[in-house]
Amino acid sequence: MVAPEFSRPERIDTIGERARRVAIEATPDERAALAQRFGLAALDALSADFEVRREAAGITATGQVRGAVTQHCVVTGDPVPAAIDEMVALRFVPEDQLGAGEEIEIEGDALDTIGYAGGAIDLGEAAAETFALALDPFPRSPAAAQVLRDAGVLSEEEAAQANSPFAALKGLGTVRR
Repeated sequence: MVAPEFSRPERIDTIGERARRVAIEATPDERAALAQRFGLAALDALSADFEVRREAAGITATGQVRGAVTQHCVVTGDPVPAAIDEMVALRFVPEDQLGAGEEIEIEGDALDTIGYAGGAIDLGEAAAETFALALDPFPRSPAAAQVLRDAGVLSEEEAAQANSPFAALKGLGTVRR
């Protein structure tokens, strides 16, 4: 198994019931590798602050993931800068306790569950995955709307109006009495 680009293992035997703060930050090489993995133009910053503690149900890690990124506009390809500031609440459990294939009912305040093997959890990979999930899946530059209009693509509002049952009546003009 290949190690993730941004790996920050925390040994299980160093995590107790009392919360401990762990701050991590990706190096320039790690950010470049993550930018390639996630198809980004650039990843200028990635850091996370966690509080980790052992609980009966596993190891919890709560905190904040922050980053500065440049994505490609899905319409024009232009660079689109963005900042990520995402809360994170995770529970790490041994992989053999994940219950593969089992359907789980998730409550609104439930922690995301991540499996681990061996004697450590990887806070770096957890931060990278949290960061990736927070990215805009369809980033658009300011020029995107005009490019789409020029190509004849309707906005959501225009499409809704065009599909309205009253759209056919627009071309009839006014009725004179």
